[in-house]
Amino acid sequence: MIMSKSHCTVLCCLACGKIILCFLFVILGLSHNVCDGSWEEIPGKRTITAENEVEANKLVNNYRFGFRKWKSHVTERPFADRSEVVKELYSELNIIKPHSGHLITFGNVVYVFLFGWWVSLAYFLVGILMFVTVTGAPYGKLCWKLSCYFLWPFGSSIHEIGNTLRRCCDQAPDCECNIDRVEESSTVLLPSPTEVLAPEMPDQPLRTPYWHRFSTYVWLLLGYPPLVIIHVLACFFSWILVITIPVSKMNARTLRIILLLPPEDVSVFIYSQRKHQDYETRALLCCYHAANWYYYKYTVDGINVFAVNLLPLVIVSLVIGYVDKENLFASSDVKFAIAISSIIPLSYYIGMGIASISAQSNFAVGAVVNATFGSITELTFYITALLRGHKAANPCLQEVVKAALTGTLLGCILFIPGICMIIGGLRHSEQRFNSRSTGVSSALLFISVGGVFAPTLFSKAYGNLVCDACNSSGGNSSGSFVCHNCHYDLVITNTTAALCLSYVYTLRPLVYTVSALLPVAYIIGLIFTLKTHSHIYNIHVGEGQVTGNHGAVVHWSRWRSLVILIMATVLMSACADLATEHIQPILNQPNMSQYFIGVTVLAMVPEIPEIVNGIQFALQNNISLSLEVGSCIAVQVCMLQIPILVLFNAFYDVGFVLLFSDLHLWASIFSVVLVNYIFMDGKSDYFQGTALVVVYFILLALYYFAPSPAGC
Repeated sequence: MIMSKSHCTVLCCLACGKIILCFLFVILGLSHNVCDGSWEEIPGKRTITAENEVEANKLVNNYRFGFRKWKSHVTERPFADRSEVVKELYSELNIIKPHSGHLITFGNVVYVFLFGWWVSLAYFLVGILMFVTVTGAPYGKLCWKLSCYFLWPFGSSIHEIGNTLRRCCDQAPDCECNIDRVEESSTVLLPSPTEVLAPEMPDQPLRTPYWHRFSTYVWLLLGYPPLVIIHVLACFFSWILVITIPVSKMNARTLRIILLLPPEDVSVFIYSQRKHQDYETRALLCCYHAANWYYYKYTVDGINVFAVNLLPLVIVSLVIGYVDKENLFASSDVKFAIAISSIIPLSYYIGMGIASISAQSNFAVGAVVNATFGSITELTFYITALLRGHKAANPCLQEVVKAALTGTLLGCILFIPGICMIIGGLRHSEQRFNSRSTGVSSALLFISVGGVFAPTLFSKAYGNLVCDACNSSGGNSSGSFVCHNCHYDLVITNTTAALCLSYVYTLRPLVYTVSALLPVAYIIGLIFTLKTHSHIYNIHVGEGQVTGNHGAVVHWSRWRSLVILIMATVLMSACADLATEHIQPILNQPNMSQYFIGVTVLAMVPEIPEIVNGIQFALQNNISLSLEVGSCIAVQVCMLQIPILVLFNAFYDVGFVLLFSDLHLWASIFSVVLVNYIFMDGKSDYFQGTALVVVYFILLALYYFAPSPAGC
């Protein structure tokens, strides 16, 4: 049978309409009978456990729409409930424990080459200096002991001797040699945390107080300062390496305690397993291993050690950015790299502050804090870039902002779920998630992406607005126009005047309309998922699991969290200003498109804490939260960040026009369709994650080889 072209078109439209209708019904969870394929919803509630009321509130917030997904604890966990691995991370180095393993390990050998030899050499040289002063000879002897100790400290221990042993040394000049001989046939007792001081003998001469000795000041002026430098350097480098944090603790404890004790009170024992029951001692330092691979879990005041280590980048960025204006000590490329890297720890601190306030407050306060500060990182950078681009009359920064917005969408829709599926699938083979709650997020993604790109679709459909005669009373797009005989020209031209005219007369009202409707859709989504249909998440706090808030020690109080949020926001503004100031040399690279820089570096660097949280959720077989991490950010970008940028441009015209290039348009739409197809069956594995990540890198390749935007 021969059909006309119009009949074919109608049939194709009907078929496509059926597919789209089926697809929408599936993602919305309204019916399972509309399509040929169906699946079964996983029944039952998800029960979560928590140590206290604050942690329970934080865990529940993770499942709430619009709330930032946070993995780390906001309260101090009871030390007794921690695993043995974690207890080892936080254990002090003044406790002698039975050790049955080998001391010659890879980490200990590496310690000798990285730290041991030069710390030992420093002690040897300082010891010679103390012997030269004559009066500092006791300290020289101590330095030579510590020189041998720090060359290979593992298994050995440093003790503070008590009054009984001190009297023995006073009565017998060779008692130190006797100590070594007695140690060969005796074993070390587990030291008590406090020393019971024996009374001084009546006929025993009193020692000169430590601070009344001339040798003490010789030591503090000549011997102690160079060792301070040595130990500070060792602390810094070992802390930065993270896995060698025990070395940092060992050096810090030596600097704070051991080197400030009288030299006669410090004794080094070669074998920590031995007892010396005859002497009163207090263990000061004992280390068995220089490295521990699990130190990536280490936290300082609730903040992961990696975020703590990156925090000095903020200070470095501000100093070289605002002091070295002439680029005498650092180039613009280096300043940009440091400024953009400093956003990572600030994003982490902002996330911790939001989670702390939300966990300690009611639902309304938590929702407001998440809505206001949840997107502050990205908005700070976008607004700063738009202001700098407007001031310098540089249209490239506007295109970079649009590329960063699109890159955030692509990363949150494709890369974050994909990488979480891969890592979670490698550990748990197949993971399941609540397809109904994911369907709600998918529907919101459709609404948000459709609304954001509606002005672009309108522009592509109707072309430019052409008028026969126009008079402008102003010199820019915000000025008033008087035009006659206006009509739409379906032949799209690339002239700036035509684009400006079309935007002012038709697209700008459409943009304002869309920007007003998107936040309304976001609020409706909040009401739907948090109030009227909160049961779709099936979250239940286990009875008897929450022990109350009375024993909980919160890392950050509400006021402290608020102060940190404000400070991090101010620092974020300064770092974003420096990044946009020094981004131009990066944009001028001849072999790299400005689009690629926006969709990669500027889009994904602020989301690194979210990626880490999503991966941690996936490793714990909680793929639902991993998927919600990306969806939550993508929805906030479309429904909050872009309307705020449009509102900002309405009050202060920086030339932000909500018109995206074809590559942004089709890449975003294709990504949303693909990810909803992947989410359809409520199951995930590493193959599906690989598909999402591969598509993401294909799109990045398109951006890499794409020509630069017009005017750049």
